[in-house]
Formats: sequence, C-alpha cells, structure tokens
Amino acid sequence: MPEKSGRVLLAYSGGLDTSCILAWLIEQGYEVYAFMADVGQEEDFEAARVKALKVGAKKFFLKDLKREFITELIYPAIQANCIYENVYLLGTSLARPVIARGMIEVADQEGCDFVSHGCTGKGNDQVRFELAFYGLKPDIKVVAPWRIPEFYNKFPGRQALLQYAAEKGIPVFQTAAKPWSTDENLFHISYEAGILEDPNITPPADMWKLTTAPEDAPQDPERIAIEFKTGLPTKLVVPADAKEITDPVEIFLTLNALGRKHGIGRIDIVENRFIGVKSRGCYESPGATILRAAHVDLEGLTLDRNVRALRDQFTTVALSRILYNGHFFTPEREFITSAIPTSQRTVNGIVKLKLYKGNVVVEGRESEEGLYDSSQSSMDELGGFEPTDATGFIEIESIRIKKWAQANIRKGQGGVGAQEVYGSRV
Repeated sequence: MPEKSGRVLLAYSGGLDTSCILAWLIEQGYEVYAFMADVGQEEDFEAARVKALKVGAKKFFLKDLKREFITELIYPAIQANCIYENVYLLGTSLARPVIARGMIEVADQEGCDFVSHGCTGKGNDQVRFELAFYGLKPDIKVVAPWRIPEFYNKFPGRQALLQYAAEKGIPVFQTAAKPWSTDENLFHISYEAGILEDPNITPPADMWKLTTAPEDAPQDPERIAIEFKTGLPTKLVVPADAKEITDPVEIFLTLNALGRKHGIGRIDIVENRFIGVKSRGCYESPGATILRAAHVDLEGLTLDRNVRALRDQFTTVALSRILYNGHFFTPEREFITSAIPTSQRTVNGIVKLKLYKGNVVVEGRESEEGLYDSSQSSMDELGGFEPTDATGFIEIESIRIKKWAQANIRKGQGGVGAQEVYGSRV
C-alpha cells in the first residue's frame, strides 16, 4: 500500500462503496478530494457534493465531460463499428478515458500525490482507470482499496460497509429491493452482480431503467433519417416532431430518447473480462444501437469492398479490444485510430430507419458516392456488365480448387464418395 499521507483525488460516485472509501482514506491519514464526472448519468450532483463534504472531503470537483465523451469517444467508435465479442457496444469502456483524463487534470491542478477509485479487484474498470492514469501521468500513485488486504478484510461484504457507514454517520440508501450494481452514462447503463451472477436468472422487468419494454412500446412505428458525412452523423430528421437536429450532442441525445421510447438497445450477455473471468452483464444502449445500425448499413452502399474487409478485420476488432481492455492511452490506439478518417472518407449519405418495438429497421439509403450502380446490378439489363466476362473469372478462380479436389481424389479423400466435413454424404 502507498504511504498513508498526502493528498488523494478519489473518483467519487456518491454511493455506499466510495463514501466508505472516502471516510476510510481520511482515517488512514490522507487528505481527500472528491471528483465526479458528468458523462450524462442521471444523478443529483449537488446531493453528491454535499454528501462528499459531509463525509470529510476537503474539496469536491465536478467536471462536465459530456461533449468530449460524445465527440472524442462515442463517434469514433461508431465510425469504426466497435463492438466487443459481437454483441457489447462498450458503453462503460468508452467513458473511462475521458473520466481518467478529467481526474488527472484536477490532480495536476490541485497538486495531488495520489488518485483513488472504488473498483473491485475482479473487474475490468480497475485496469481501465489505472492504465489510463499511467498513460497520462506515469508518476502518479494509485490507491486501490479493494486490493488492499487491510481494507477488504475489514469489509468482506455489504453488511460491513453498512455498519461502517452507520458508525461514521454516512447517509446511505438501502437497495435490497434491487440487488445488482449499475454504471450509467449517456451512452448506456450496465447491470451486474447480485442476483445477475446466476446467468440463468431472468432479469426482473423493473430492473431495466432506460428503455420501455419492447412489448409495451408504441404500436405505431416511428420513422427517422440520419445523414452522415465521413461516417459522422451530421443531421437527424424526425418527421413526427418536425425536427431537424444538427448539433452532434443533440443528435445523440435525441436518438437516446427515441430508442428509449421504442424499447431499443437491451442485451443480456455473458462476456469475457480482460482479467480472465466470465461475467454476466445486462446493458441498455438505445441511441448507440440506432446509430450503429444506420452507420453499418450506409457503409454497404459507400465503402469499397476491400477497405471494408480490412477495416472490419483490423480496426473494428482491434479498437474494440483496446477500448475494452483499457489501452486507450497507448501507441497502438493512436495507430489504429489514425486509420479511421481514411476509411470513412466516402461514408456520406442518408439512411432511413423505422423504429418499432425493440427493432431498428433500415428502410432505405442514398448517397452520391457512386459506388453503387443500379443498372450494373440489375437483373433486367446488361448495364455495362458483359455476362460472358464471368466465364474467364470463374475459370481463373477455379484453378486452385480443381487442383485441390484432384489431389484429394488421388488420395481417396475427395469426390462424391468420400465423407465430407460439412454435409451428410458418406
């Protein structure tokens, strides 16, 4: 454990854990400052400020990071179609770099010797925060109470924390009726732990906070259009409200509201944490789900085939893993993200969408990029494509396949009489 003196900046949520950590750090001899980041979570920040100061924090800092969260993290992730293990849109992961950067700015400003957090010793966030801290300020010292034996032995469970809070006069709100933990920002909300640790327990209906249950969503679909320039959303048209929105933050917030209304963006998964254990998590990402669906669709119309394949294979997979594992402030992240603008140069156009009972349905798309030629694709006209040209293409493409088949037949391992890896013929 680091030396028990000096000024420490604590990532403070206002909840039971970080409130107890704040009091415990003071008890250990630290001068504690509390830091909160506004990344769009529904939170009473004034109540949190009052509580932190009441517990004993010397100062309280609140930084509004919503705009940079959207423009510097969310939108590049949308451009790269980031997704972890083909299902998780990385809402928690995306917020950590801007929060960590905000903390280090305050730590520098206030001359803090340490930074601290309330992340558990089994989770991803301890890694994400601390690697970000070191990537921004290599000489910073970190106090991680949930990895300090004298702390976690003193607080082996929730009851011990509640008892300590009572002893210290820390106000807490009982959550026995909702036995799970949450993390919220404007991109999403996550639910884990508690009853959700049994992967076969269906989440109770009242757990979901952001989105209407799809079966309770409006009976009438809602149609919208999103315009993209270089893979970034630049205009959202909502005919039902006679709205055209161009501010990047307002676009995302409006998509969030629409997704919530129509029950879009719920998932329930078991994922592989970076530290090597599996974890069950439930997520709601309403606006992000709509935006990603539109972006992926537009790329089909506007992005060159080989560029798309390379981007999917390298940028999408690599950046998703970098974000999930907390490697944002690294040379590999800089290298990967440098390729995004080039890949998105032609991703310009408009996508029409229908939002209906948990579904995002693409109803049309248009672009002036010119990669799609309707006459060339048509089954009703030649349109500049000579069918006989395909004969030579197939002949060349089949050379290696024929050789492979001939070699297998000579060895008795090929042909219609041999058992195939896929299929029923024996």
